[in-house]
Amino acid sequence: MNWHHRVTKKALACALAAPLLFGAAGAGAAEMGAADEPIKLAMNEWTGQHITTKVAGEILKRMGYQVEYITAGYFPQFTAMSDGTLDASLEIWSNNVGDNWIKARDSGKVVRIGDLGLDTAEGWMYPAHMAEVCPGLPSWEALAECVETLQTAETFPNGRILSYPADWGTRSADMITGLDIPFQAVPAGSEGALVAELKASVDKKSPLVMMFWAPHWVLAEVDVGWVEMPAYDPTCATDPAYGPNPDAVNDCGVDVATTFKVAWSGMADKWPAAYKFLEAFQMADSEQIPMMAAIDVNGEDLDKVTTAWVDANESTWKPWVDAATN
Repeated sequence: MNWHHRVTKKALACALAAPLLFGAAGAGAAEMGAADEPIKLAMNEWTGQHITTKVAGEILKRMGYQVEYITAGYFPQFTAMSDGTLDASLEIWSNNVGDNWIKARDSGKVVRIGDLGLDTAEGWMYPAHMAEVCPGLPSWEALAECVETLQTAETFPNGRILSYPADWGTRSADMITGLDIPFQAVPAGSEGALVAELKASVDKKSPLVMMFWAPHWVLAEVDVGWVEMPAYDPTCATDPAYGPNPDAVNDCGVDVATTFKVAWSGMADKWPAAYKFLEAFQMADSEQIPMMAAIDVNGEDLDKVTTAWVDANESTWKPWVDAATN
């Protein structure tokens, strides 16, 4: 519709009043789009995603846009983007994305808008002292010899593997079934609960195997190992003949993830310059990890930390904005 491609006087005034002036006001009506309507960005369940989203949102504000941050579950967010309730989500992990993304993508209502750029790792992890408790580690086959060590009252007679919060899917449970090992996946309540249990295990030298990922600030403080799993292949999810268990799928490790950004398919027409900026937007480990530590270790405020990064790193993000608005 034509009104999507015009900047109202109110919107132009917002652009001219943006905290930093670098050409957004000169972008022209077609580029800015509906700058008087808020762009709704999804906030998911982990600190790194909050940082990614707040940094991008702060830059969008400096371009002259309004931004709203909407708390959204990792899987339900794709339904919200499909119906236009959300406009973008900026840190999707390719190996933990679920069928909701596939359905939304195939419908044409949600589109991938480029890689985010984090260097990632993911899988079953253990604190370094577990190498003494379960000497066969890092081999996954050693876990079967350490069931009693990892038993809890909740999981007896099986061992316990601490898993992601329930909202993040069932990967650990699927892998346990696929490998046919006597363990139970027990969901953590949150990212914070995962970190707290890891640190408690280190302090007490208590047994722990858990699902985790990198980049994460706690891995700069804690010495860990990663369970060596059968090599990942997409066939592992569909063909029982792949992997060590001929009777089940999912008997392999986790795919090395790429991180990417997605948006409601109407965003490019409604906010063209914002869409182009988000396509170009990147976040590196070296940028995200210190902000994670500032927030989760030092207790600093998310908004203050991310705004300070934007203030100090104009040379990083200004080329993305210039390309989107000029």
